[in-house]
Amino acid sequence: MPPVIDKEKCSRCGKCVDICSEDVFYGSEKGEIPSVTYPKECSHFAGCVHICPEGAIRLRIPLPMLLAYKPDKEVVP
Repeated sequence: MPPVIDKEKCSRCGKCVDICSEDVFYGSEKGEIPSVTYPKECSHFAGCVHICPEGAIRLRIPLPMLLAYKPDKEVVP
């Protein structure tokens, strides 16, 4: 699920565009509200959420990523 930008809070600084390693905001210009150009490319590392000075970005984490991993059998070192 792509990042969601609160247009009321966004200061249009472009920090989210600069930090995104997957170019989800490709083509967005500083001084404008970033657009989510490639939503399926979002890797959910949340750099945009943490760098946003206004707290205008949130991520909707897909359910499979929220489920805890449980190995099939106990691993013995």
